[in-house]
Amino acid sequence: MNTAQPTLILNREQIHQKIRRIAFQIYENNFEETALLLAGISGEGYILAEALARELQTIAPFSVELIKLRLDKSRLAQPAVSYDPSATDLTDKTVIVIDDVLYTGRTLAFSLQPFLTVPIRKLQVAVLIDRNHPRYPVAADYKGYELSTTLSEHVDVVLSDEERAGVYLR
Repeated sequence: MNTAQPTLILNREQIHQKIRRIAFQIYENNFEETALLLAGISGEGYILAEALARELQTIAPFSVELIKLRLDKSRLAQPAVSYDPSATDLTDKTVIVIDDVLYTGRTLAFSLQPFLTVPIRKLQVAVLIDRNHPRYPVAADYKGYELSTTLSEHVDVVLSDEERAGVYLR
């Protein structure tokens, strides 16, 4: 078991800067839209989506809707991915799927499932950390930070705890 202290990669203020920059990039690439749908993957991905929604509402004139994608990241095969609120109509929406870390792309590939059977306008992906170990054909359109890591290293994103907020490498 690794007992070494995790290395702080990004602190709370740096994370906020990355979120603000991603929000501006999203606005620049979608300025002609009347609305965006942010789909945060449950856990830290959804908390990141909430922060992006707050930033977008301060800088962009379009409306921002938020849904939570529910899936089990530990499963090798994924049953149907659900989202809350389930009554949300996805037709003709510009959707941005959001997660905290892009590692192999497996979680993001699974999370695209609800959007593949509906005629949406555009589908984009945003992540706070891109580890760049692709095994699935998923790339992020918006990245907060690219971090080259080994396969044995682990990246923890903590957004839900104000005291410990940060990105850690262990």
